[in-house]
Amino acid sequence: MSDLITADLVLLDENLGETRFDVIAKLAQAVVNAGRATDFEQLYAAAEARESKTDTGIPGGIAIPHCRSAAVTEPTLAMARPNPAVSFGAKDGPADLIFFIAAPDGADQAHLKLLSTLARSLMKKSFTASLRDASSAEEIVELVNGALGVGEKKAEAKPAEAAPAAAPAAEKEAPAAPVKKIVAVTACPTGIAHTYMAADALKYAAEELGYDLKVETQGSSGNEKLTQADIDAADAVIFAVSVNVRERNRFAGKPFVESPVKRGIDEPKEMIAEALAEAENPNGARVAAAASSAEDSAGATEGAWGSRIYKAVMTGISYMIPFVAAGGILVALGFVFEAITMPNLGDVNTKAILESATLFNLGDVHWTLYLGAVLQTIGGFGLSLMVPALAAYIAYGLAQRPGIAPGFIAGSVALAVNAGFLGGIVGGILAGLIAYALGTLKLPRWLGSMMPVVVTPLVTSLVAGLLMYLLLGAPLAWVMTTLQDWLTSMSGGSALVLGLILGAMMASDLGGPINKAAYLFATAGLSSGATVNQEIMAAVIISGMVPPLAMALATTLRPKLFNENERENGKAAWLLGASFISEGAIPFASADPARVIPSTIVGGALAGAISMSAHVASPAPHGGIWIIGLAQNPLMFLVAVVAGTVVSALVYVVLKSVGARSKASA
Repeated sequence: MSDLITADLVLLDENLGETRFDVIAKLAQAVVNAGRATDFEQLYAAAEARESKTDTGIPGGIAIPHCRSAAVTEPTLAMARPNPAVSFGAKDGPADLIFFIAAPDGADQAHLKLLSTLARSLMKKSFTASLRDASSAEEIVELVNGALGVGEKKAEAKPAEAAPAAAPAAEKEAPAAPVKKIVAVTACPTGIAHTYMAADALKYAAEELGYDLKVETQGSSGNEKLTQADIDAADAVIFAVSVNVRERNRFAGKPFVESPVKRGIDEPKEMIAEALAEAENPNGARVAAAASSAEDSAGATEGAWGSRIYKAVMTGISYMIPFVAAGGILVALGFVFEAITMPNLGDVNTKAILESATLFNLGDVHWTLYLGAVLQTIGGFGLSLMVPALAAYIAYGLAQRPGIAPGFIAGSVALAVNAGFLGGIVGGILAGLIAYALGTLKLPRWLGSMMPVVVTPLVTSLVAGLLMYLLLGAPLAWVMTTLQDWLTSMSGGSALVLGLILGAMMASDLGGPINKAAYLFATAGLSSGATVNQEIMAAVIISGMVPPLAMALATTLRPKLFNENERENGKAAWLLGASFISEGAIPFASADPARVIPSTIVGGALAGAISMSAHVASPAPHGGIWIIGLAQNPLMFLVAVVAGTVVSALVYVVLKSVGARSKASA
């Protein structure tokens, strides 16, 4: 195994620029110059993307920027001691000790463990003091190798660090009161540095405060897993995580506090104090139980009510979309079969066709006309379930399984009173909140066993149904009717403006609440069959295709601007974009939001405006390019998609190229 750091990877007491990205660019260039990476732009892009997600500065004047990249040929440490110091986002000021960790995509566990060991060593004041006092690059290399347990200083490094640690432990023997026990989980997206630094920061803080704290590190270089006995004995739980906690349901019922992993490094004492305060508060936060590990993250309902309702609405929309997609496409196929048979007939009386003909006795009805009527009817059933499904799964998001049946009923009432998708949202929230409240009641065991099966569905359906039918239905129906009338009246310039707005919304947050609001707006009136609603649907579909297609095109036009993972994501984005899955652009937007989001908004707005101006219409609510045969004006459908994609891709490539060149020349 080659050395992780060599003298040519150490930059001492140089002016490395004004920003963290200037420093990262210099360190990335040093890695390339040392022959440990093949491509500067690719390595820098990966490091910049990681740094843009979370600050890597930590208290004590230290920063550990890090990344994985296919350009890296072997795990590498590059170190800088800049003069002047440069801010990496730590609260106590700029960093004068900076270690850049560059790991290959397929780094082995031995190397990753050494990198994690270094991250933990930087939490020790004696080690960082030695780094600041070192007078040469060779001395820095020797100190680092000593901390890692390799090279000549291996024998003397360990006793030197072990001695001071023993004294505090001895001083705290035989406490007067039972020692508080805390368990913690730390995790970060890459799992190399912050995961282990947060673990050590929490341990050291707990030692200093006189508490017993055990940590589970959910990282890349081997994990320290808590036993169930440790968890059961704990007074409180700390989640210092920037990703989902694995097997969260192990901690069900425990008092807890949760923050991003970096806070575990910056404010470990504060997190410990907050966790113990939750334990002492009878109404404090508790880790929610989940029916299964699969439901753990989706079903846990900790947090502010606003956040919980938002997540529930997003859950409802995600479950509703298959009903809309399947039903809408079947209806559209039915239109196609009817048009093939009688292209100039206009509206077909589907009900009359099905009453006068059967599969085995078509009479005077052509078989394609009959098949079209059947498909329209089946698809209509799917679309009729759209609002009830939306309401049911919003209620599920708030109350889990007891909310599903009342949600379906409240959504059906909303449909009956013509309250549309707004009624579905309101009815689902009502049903979910009522079912959740009933689930919190302390009841005798004989009654408790009946609650989820009989009592909760009955009471919730009664209350939510009556509220929707008697009080809320009429106002919501008026809003939906007014909205539909406004849409029907739109033409010319106002239609173009609507296309711009819907296109920008679809391309702004890539499957988030703004995107979903535009999609709901489009699907709300689709079942009416009105042409304006189908034009809105087409604009939404076309604009939603643009972001992933633009990212795919950008990675094809300038592959060197992107790391290996991004290029692979770009290949996948071709199919995702063509299929109207806007989320295909999320890996790019999360890594580089300042460039990606403006680029996609410009292209999405352009595509939406072209679609609405050209009166492109889609009777199908989903499917992307695959439903172009069902669209009205398919040529302009393609023109709008291509125009939006090309513009977004070019804007993004220009923005990214300017950024990369400025960092490389700094």
